[in-house]
Order: sequence, then structure tokens, then C-alpha cells
Amino acid sequence: MSCSHRIFHCSCTPSFLLKPIHSKIKKMEHKFDSEAVIQEFESLTKDAKRVQLETLKKILKENGEAEYLKKWNLNGKFDPQTYSSCVPLVTHKDLEPYIQKIADGASYPVLTGKPITTITLSSGTTQGKPKFVPFNDELTETTMQIYRTSFAFRNREFPIGNGKALSFIFGSKQFTTKGGLLAGTATTNVYRSAQFKKTMQAMQTPSCSPDEVIFAPDFHQSLYCHLLCGLIFREEIQVISSTFAHSLVHSFRTFELVWSELCSDIRTGVLSAKITVPSIRTAMAKVLAPNPDLADEIQRKCLGLTDWTGLIPEMFPNCKYIYAIMTGSMEPYLKKLRVYAGGVRLLSADYGSSEGWIGANVNPDLPPEMTSFTVLPNIGYFEFLPLTESNEVDSVGPEPIGLTDVQLDEEYEVVVTNVAGLYRYRLGDVVKVIGFHNSTPKLQFVCRRNLMLTINIDKNTEKDLQLSVETAAKLLADEKLEVVDFTSHVDLTTDPAHYVIFWEVSGEASDAVLKECCNCLDKSFVDAGYVSSRKVNAIGPLELRVLRRGTFQKIMDHYVGLGSALSQFKTPRCVGPSNRKVLQILCNNVVKSYVSNTFG
Repeated sequence: MSCSHRIFHCSCTPSFLLKPIHSKIKKMEHKFDSEAVIQEFESLTKDAKRVQLETLKKILKENGEAEYLKKWNLNGKFDPQTYSSCVPLVTHKDLEPYIQKIADGASYPVLTGKPITTITLSSGTTQGKPKFVPFNDELTETTMQIYRTSFAFRNREFPIGNGKALSFIFGSKQFTTKGGLLAGTATTNVYRSAQFKKTMQAMQTPSCSPDEVIFAPDFHQSLYCHLLCGLIFREEIQVISSTFAHSLVHSFRTFELVWSELCSDIRTGVLSAKITVPSIRTAMAKVLAPNPDLADEIQRKCLGLTDWTGLIPEMFPNCKYIYAIMTGSMEPYLKKLRVYAGGVRLLSADYGSSEGWIGANVNPDLPPEMTSFTVLPNIGYFEFLPLTESNEVDSVGPEPIGLTDVQLDEEYEVVVTNVAGLYRYRLGDVVKVIGFHNSTPKLQFVCRRNLMLTINIDKNTEKDLQLSVETAAKLLADEKLEVVDFTSHVDLTTDPAHYVIFWEVSGEASDAVLKECCNCLDKSFVDAGYVSSRKVNAIGPLELRVLRRGTFQKIMDHYVGLGSALSQFKTPRCVGPSNRKVLQILCNNVVKSYVSNTFG
């Protein structure tokens, strides 16, 4: 996720591939040309190996004077063999001292030839605190290329006219580092770029909300005004989007609570008194005017809904699709999102991270659960660490392989070399190769390597946890209840240690049902190591702790307070002992607890 002033192609795109269509892409500032973008994409992916070599050469050549690269004595060689034999695989921890030098204002090239002027903050939900990641103009270029590519394929399948988007996007707090660099989330850095607005305008999906709402210092007030702007422009809304499915669900859960107040604002033309930020009030005064007829229509439609099913098409009748990242840890929110969506199609967004982008969704007609991501070979140099066994995400093969050398149906950890100073950086994501588009692979996200429940010989991934929760949550359906959100923890304070699953439930469930849910969770972890360990009591009985309503809102508030943006927030699925504050919030809000007797 990234930033640049040349928005129409990534600076690392090999010129030999761009010349025939460069002029078409360049004209896109005012009118988007899907076919030109698709033609560029086809050219890149047909010769992915050559593009990768050119991309690596360009990155190493441009940054050869950086302290980090000089340390490894490449001696002007830019081939993959020299690179992989001289430069080691690294994690964020290895690069942290270098990134800190940049943040502290080092006056010489540390990781890149050109100065890094901005720092990205990761969401912080994996390790409990945000990481610093270098950010530059070239990264925004890759972001815009990903946006254009996926939109071109999306627009071919589901064309939209000239309209607006209800985009639940939120800028985070920004601060200045010791060395004077501006630091903010990846999404904030992108949303603040001039290229982002130009690209959205060209794609005919500018946000219906003014900048003052997007970059408001209070995300509760920002969300309220996003919803209000959406209703004011309801007939023009063609797309509803956010970074993650979680923020879409959170936004419409909020709508359930505030719709009456929104109607009052529209009826009177006066913004709610709870919106106190002066810049928001000034901006909203320009779009809010008394409209009793619209208020009555919205009220009638809300009162006519059953359990808010079909809320989105009722409120936004011209919405063509709903767009966000819906894979991985976002899959648990799809059930609720489909309730709100009614018949409106859900389309999953692209594959990236705070460290940059990897692939685009070029098959938008598939449901989110089947989404794959086609790697763009010119936005970075990619390597893949083979896993020794598909179910052993701890162990890796001896050597990583290149982008075009991956094998169908195999799982790998992604290793990235990007345009902003990350070299052979282990992303921590496990992906599966499910096919190829021309010569570049199509990937499905499997799990995060370090997000695992493990005590003994057991290894349960985020996906295993998700499936276990989905199975057990079905028992709540008879009581017309649902799991609002969930997380987990390994409790090492007991002997033997055991899994703890935290649930927030939409209402009051009976003890009998919750006890059954607890047993179901325990037996739904089918990993052989877990089952055998439970049978001999090497792992203790699973514990289900039910949380007070609003607990996950408190967790989200905590992360937003650390500098994360609401649109970038992901519920941590496994809370480790180092994440003390979140663990404290969870434990302080437990209202009921149940212990499994599945294994006697």
C-alpha cells in the first residue's frame, strides 16, 4: 500500500513492455480505458520471468548505494543467483534497526537510493503494536496499478456508470518521527495522495464523503457522516466499499443503531449535535439540506425490513456490488455481510499488506471464498519458500524459488523485494498456487504463519479456528443468535495448558446451548496432534469465555488509539501473552465461562 506522482504505471515496469500502450494509459486521467489496462496486464503476465529479472535489476540498480545493499557486496551484479546467495532472507526484526535510522532522520541512503519521506504503520493486530515500514512514491504507483488492474476486469464483468461510491475509508492519526518523517497507516498514506483521487475519479467512483469526513480525528463521527452522505446521495451510489469486510459489517451494525438519528438530520437539515469536530460540521453543511421526503422514505424502508435483511439494496437501489478484502481473517464476516447485501454481489478486493501489494483479483465473477490473486510481476521481485509439508507451516524447504517456478497445488511462504527498501523480506503469509494466468501464478491466501494455536504437537491455524467457530456457532441459530466476533488465546498458566476461545454473542444464549457450543469447539479442532494430546490430557479441556457486548468495539478503539485506522483494523485471531492490553480487555469483560468435557 503505497504513494507516487506518476500514477499511470509503476516506475519499475519494464519500458519494453509499456511502449505500445503507454500513451493509452497516460490518457486515463480523465477517462478510464479498461481494455488498455487489461492489454498491459496481459503483456506483463505473458513474459513474467523476464519482467521479474528486469524488476529485480531495476530495484538493485536504483538502490545500490544504500547502506544495507552495500553491506552484502553485490559488486554491481543484479542477477537472481547472486542476489539470493549474497542477501539473506529477513523478517521485520532484522530490518528494524535500519528503518529506525530512517525514522530518526539519517542523512545518507540506508535502505533506498532516494530518501524515504514517509513511514507506514502496520495495523498492529498481529504483534500487538504497529510496525514501522518504509514508504515512498513508487509504492503508491504499485497501488494505483493494482487498483486499475482489478477495476478493469471488474468493470468488464459489472460495468458501472458515472456515479459515486459509499467508501468507508478512514484516515488515521499521523505523527512526525524524530527525524521529521510523517508516519501513518498505509491506507492513510494512499488516501491522502493526489493520485488516489484522480484514479477514483477516472474509475467513476469518487467517494460521496468530503475529505473532512475521511480524515476526521474521531472515527465514530467520521462513520456517522459516511452513512449520512451515503443516504443523501443514495440514488447515485454504485459501489459500496472499504478496505476490509469487517469495517463494512461494523458500519452497517452502526447503521442499525443510528438510522433514526440519520433520518432526523435529513428531515431537518441540521447535523446531529454529537458531531463536534468543526471541520466536519462545516463540510457537512455543504451537502446537508432539509429533505423530509427522503427522510420519510428511508424511515419507511428501515421499518419494513426484517432483521435488516437486504438493507443495502433498500437504501442504495443502484448499488452494483460491494467491494472489500473478504478473504483470510475476513471470511467470518461474510455471513452477516450477505444478510445486509440481499442480492447485491460481494466482490473481494486484492492481495496486499502494509509492506506492499502482491496480486490482483482478475476473476471478479467468483464468490469471495473462491477468490484468487494473480501476481503482477512488475510491482516487486517475488520468491516463494516451499513448506516441507502442507500442514506444517513451521517448517520450510531449504531454498526459495522464483515466481515462475512455483508448482500447482503447492503451498509457500511469500518473500518480497519491493521498491521501498525491503529485500528478501518474509511476509509471513502462506499461500497456495491454484493456477496460472499466462506465466504468472494465481494464489489463494491460506493463513498467517505466526497466527497459530499450539501447545504440544498440535498446530491449529487461523483457518482451523475459523472452521471450528463456524461449526459451533450453528448451535446458536435455533435461538436466533450469532457470534458477533471471536478470538483465541493459549492459556499456559494452567497445567496442562489449554485453548481459550472468546466469543461475543448478539444476545443472551442459554447455559445449555453455550455448554454444547464449548464441547463442539473442542471436537471441531481435528488436527491429529491436538486430538491425540487431548486424549492423553497433554492439552487441557478447551474453555469458552463469553464476552460482554461491545468488547470487540473496545479492542478496536484500543488499536485506533495506537494509530491504526478503522478501515485497516483486523480483529486479532490469536492473542499472545505479549499483547497484554488486548488480553486485559478480554479478561475484564468475560461474563460467562464454560469448560469442555468432550474428551472426558
